[in-house]
Amino acid sequence: MDLHEKIRTLPTQPGVYMYKNARDEVIYVGKAKNLRSRVRSYFLDAAQANAKTGSLMREAVDISYILVGNEGEALALENNLIKQRKPRFNILLRDDKTYPYVKLTLTDRFPKVFVTRRLRKDGAAYYGPYFPGNLAYRVVELIHRSFLIPSCKVDLSRYHPRACLQYFIHRCLGPCVEGLTTPEAYKQAVHDTQMLLEGKAAELEKTLTGRMMEAAEKEQFEAAARLRDQLSTVQQLQEKQRMATAEQNDDADVFGYHFEAGALAVNLFHMRRGTIVDRREFFWEDLPELLEGLIAESAPETEAAAHVEPAFTATEPGTLSETGFNPGELFSALLKQLYIDQPYVPRSILVPADFPDRELLAGLLSERAGHRIEVAVPQRGEKRSLVDLAAQNAKQSYVQRFRVLEPSQKAIKEALADALMLPDLPQRIECFDISHIQGAETVASLVVWEDGKMNKSEYRKFKVMTVLGVDDFASMREVVHRRYKRLKEEDKPMPSLVLIDGGLGQLHAAADALEELGFTTQPLASIAKKEEVIYVSGNEDDPVVLDRRSPVLHLMQLIRDESHRFAVGYHRQRRAMRDRESELLSIPGVGTQTRQRLITHFGSLRDVQQATVESLAAVVSKKTAENIWRYFHEEEPVPSE
Repeated sequence: MDLHEKIRTLPTQPGVYMYKNARDEVIYVGKAKNLRSRVRSYFLDAAQANAKTGSLMREAVDISYILVGNEGEALALENNLIKQRKPRFNILLRDDKTYPYVKLTLTDRFPKVFVTRRLRKDGAAYYGPYFPGNLAYRVVELIHRSFLIPSCKVDLSRYHPRACLQYFIHRCLGPCVEGLTTPEAYKQAVHDTQMLLEGKAAELEKTLTGRMMEAAEKEQFEAAARLRDQLSTVQQLQEKQRMATAEQNDDADVFGYHFEAGALAVNLFHMRRGTIVDRREFFWEDLPELLEGLIAESAPETEAAAHVEPAFTATEPGTLSETGFNPGELFSALLKQLYIDQPYVPRSILVPADFPDRELLAGLLSERAGHRIEVAVPQRGEKRSLVDLAAQNAKQSYVQRFRVLEPSQKAIKEALADALMLPDLPQRIECFDISHIQGAETVASLVVWEDGKMNKSEYRKFKVMTVLGVDDFASMREVVHRRYKRLKEEDKPMPSLVLIDGGLGQLHAAADALEELGFTTQPLASIAKKEEVIYVSGNEDDPVVLDRRSPVLHLMQLIRDESHRFAVGYHRQRRAMRDRESELLSIPGVGTQTRQRLITHFGSLRDVQQATVESLAAVVSKKTAENIWRYFHEEEPVPSE
């Protein structure tokens, strides 16, 4: 059955349809109230030389569909399929960044606290999202310092013989060692942490104050001082934290955009408690290709309405309506991908352009949130001013992205710290790479990026000593352990970030080495070859995927490539030395042990070549010494004694 015949058999019920190409790849996903009418409209547009549908219909050879109960279900299913299949004729959310949450593992014997970007149904409590992204990291640091709840990977289901460094620097209660704390004390610390994260500041302050006064009356001054510090932490957090909760009626997300020369920049402002607390940027630079394949959701679903013009046009500053760019289509796709299936959605979403699915989307989000969510297109007043402000910032983002070749070093550092959830702007990054050929002469390199440039005076070379054969993971573990054991012994500061050239295996090997040394909170990441995906230790299930033009990705690639170059160079040097030293074995009378004695005595093959017969005879027999001398001086007579 060809495509035309299959379309005639489509049902007239709501559903989701998927166009496929000759390779059976899904190239477009759409939804419809009436599947048959919607899909037939594509052929009408294509016959009328509509560029939007023509490109798609030239590639489509097959169509499949899924029936649903109503339009709301179709909207949710369409969103899921777009995220799963990533069809190239749909507008895709290029920046798949999600804001971090604080996770408290309540189902564990001794709960821990982590920063995560992925929510799971695992019995843990999740708090957030946090704006800006590194605020979650700072909150966890406050919890470590004040309530002594750990984030380490140590198995707390059993006791261990000794505690790690975090216990001795007073950032952990030490539940890993029997007798260092009690289940009751740990449970109280977890309860205090929960109240802090749930925003119950008044109740927590009252509880802490009472316990502090009680400890002071009993002359338990150390405990009283710790409770006093916890009170200070609560007050500090109340000043800085902007955590989204369902009770906040003035939370809003505000969108603005700027379109020019086929490229698009979108800005999203997060407003919490009436204050702009963070800004998010999105970019598309291949919109002409997308526009050829986009099917406007305002397309008519009946033949009679086939000639109806779109219900809206681009009229915002920075758009070029004559190009056919329709912001409504963009925001229809963008909002679905951003908010459907998210655990938290603000009560107001302000967009600069209308789209047919707006009320349907608002209804679906309201149903899932349990309260009314407004998706509005403000025309005047304060809300319109906010949309205009977002548009102005989008224009500035466009200029910085598409007209400025290189952002400032500070901007790159800020973007890197946000992407990898670093506690501070990175000042020093140390990157490791392993090099060998089938396990021979395994070596490692360490390169250093410091204050915006590579610091070659800080580069280091490592010869892997304890690993036999091909084992990149064990080699990485050895080298990282050796490096930071020495820094620890010399009491030198750790880098802002340890970067590993490799995938999850190398990352976990490095994490094991750091954990063994007590550096359980050291920022650690790896960048995998080919995929160019960044894995952050502790959040491996949620890798960081950056745009291919991102300056942060370019910086990571620069450092990674330099470590690879340095490792390969050192490996070649070692291999050349080995091959040159093996040259001695071709001389009569020289075996493996003799070669080793010569290299040890003279220091290098060059010094062996330049030695006299008398010098050589001090190490080997007179006959072997003459053979060695002749080998390197064949055309010259052996000097007489």
